[in-house]
Amino acid sequence: METREFGIYGGQFVEGDILKAIKEVEYAFEQYRNDPIFLKEFHDLLKNYAFRPSMLYYAKRMTEDLDGAKIYLKREDLNHTGAHKINNVLGQALLAKRMGKTRIIAETGAGQHGVATATVCALFGIECEIYMGEEDMRRQALNVFRMRLLGAKVNSVESGTRTLKDAVDAAFYDFATHLDNTYYLIGSAVGPHPYPLMVREFQKVIGFEIKRQILEVENQLPDLVVACVGGGSNAIGAFHAFIDDLEVKLLGCEAAGKGIETKLHAATMTLGKDGIFHGMYTKFIQDDFGVVLPVYSISPGLDYPGVGPEHVHLLEMKRAEYIAVTDDEAVYALRYLSQMEGIIPAIESSHAVFGAMEKAKKMRKDQIVVINLSGRGDKDMEEISNY
Repeated sequence: METREFGIYGGQFVEGDILKAIKEVEYAFEQYRNDPIFLKEFHDLLKNYAFRPSMLYYAKRMTEDLDGAKIYLKREDLNHTGAHKINNVLGQALLAKRMGKTRIIAETGAGQHGVATATVCALFGIECEIYMGEEDMRRQALNVFRMRLLGAKVNSVESGTRTLKDAVDAAFYDFATHLDNTYYLIGSAVGPHPYPLMVREFQKVIGFEIKRQILEVENQLPDLVVACVGGGSNAIGAFHAFIDDLEVKLLGCEAAGKGIETKLHAATMTLGKDGIFHGMYTKFIQDDFGVVLPVYSISPGLDYPGVGPEHVHLLEMKRAEYIAVTDDEAVYALRYLSQMEGIIPAIESSHAVFGAMEKAKKMRKDQIVVINLSGRGDKDMEEISNY
């Protein structure tokens, strides 16, 4: 192991043939990340296929009801496929094409990354295979159908907790045994370098759009930007443009599940410890012997026992704050936003909505909060109705 990208966090903690494959991805990313032809194709797809820029929406009734800061919603839920995931998938799929790969695999939790991957593979005519935990397939049956309709093969992962962590494990195993023709398209800002950096680079469009849009309507930067955090791709995408704007506070909202005092949570930033997990040095939920512990959240996109290394770096630098939001609080926020603004958020995004509500109530009326509404809630309706 040599350099790490985010302070002491990040790195490439893989070996053998997997390391060779990761190095191939790294070299390709470095070759194309600043290539004008590659970037033009990427941004043309963002505009013409993903329908960017996404809207920055003033939540007037919510603002008036909370009687605090002005609240804006960054409407990633309006992107093609219904979430922020499409941004990163378009970038990585273009890279896979440049590398001559004929098969793409991916993991998925809530199914939004799987749907986005299947969608872009259909667009490009590339074979697609998705790994998804059996429990997440039950919770997100609609997205499973969507992936299959788009032509992807969806594999049920029945080991461990049958959720996102186990889907990542299965995808890495597939990658290790099909290195010649396969590209592993990781969906969040996690994994060995260059994935956390690469995913951030493909998602940073969110924050730069927020910055441009809020300056147009308010002639000032927001006082607070809020996003949910599982692995952390939508959050790092929203945060990155503001890292050097120290007057803009950054808040990540992770999953407290049934409560951080119980074992049924996924509060990695709150209770995790440093270590090596999924090829990166980061924080993850572990026991005293470094064994990964099961995690839980009502949200299948947040029940991941680790977190992107750049988020841990931001926490250690005290540049961003991270709080844990319970299932009950997230469901309350989902219902609140639905009835207050007529916008049904994903249960993942609802964690950010709740965190932002609590902050906004205590802020001045001349201050501004932007919530990254990372996805739409259609996929969650059956699970929420049963809750």
